[in-house]
Amino acid sequence: MRVIDEGGEQLGVLPLAAALKTAEDKGLDLVMVSPNARPPVCKVMDYGKYKYEQSKKANLARKKQHVVQVKEVKLRASTDQHDLEVKMKRARKFLEEGNKVKLSMRFRGREMVYAARGAEQLRQVAEQLKDLGKVENQPNLEGRQMVMVIGPLKKK
Repeated sequence: MRVIDEGGEQLGVLPLAAALKTAEDKGLDLVMVSPNARPPVCKVMDYGKYKYEQSKKANLARKKQHVVQVKEVKLRASTDQHDLEVKMKRARKFLEEGNKVKLSMRFRGREMVYAARGAEQLRQVAEQLKDLGKVENQPNLEGRQMVMVIGPLKKK
């Protein structure tokens, strides 16, 4: 088998016993790197240290990734203009943080007659937020609730 020492230098093609003896003399482990190669490639290294470094790299990568959450902003068909602006400011903040925004509009009793007005209101909200996000789900009526999802734009 081809043996590589801890510095990355090739020691050549050695029998298994000689490779194990070399690793043992240095107080390290013999790790098979590529078993399918002809001849198989082994490396002399401290395997415990190697595993520790791999777990540290994985933890660091996990720490740097951002999980996209779905934040909800609830509206009503009768929401006044100023209140709508306050809700828009909140949705804008969520999109700036990189989260998705779920805009839900609930209809009570006779308000179902004004479902078209609610859909138009949601489209206006999407139009005002188009600089920060794009509509992923168009407004659709689910029972007595109309839902629309806006996702953040990709950062360059």
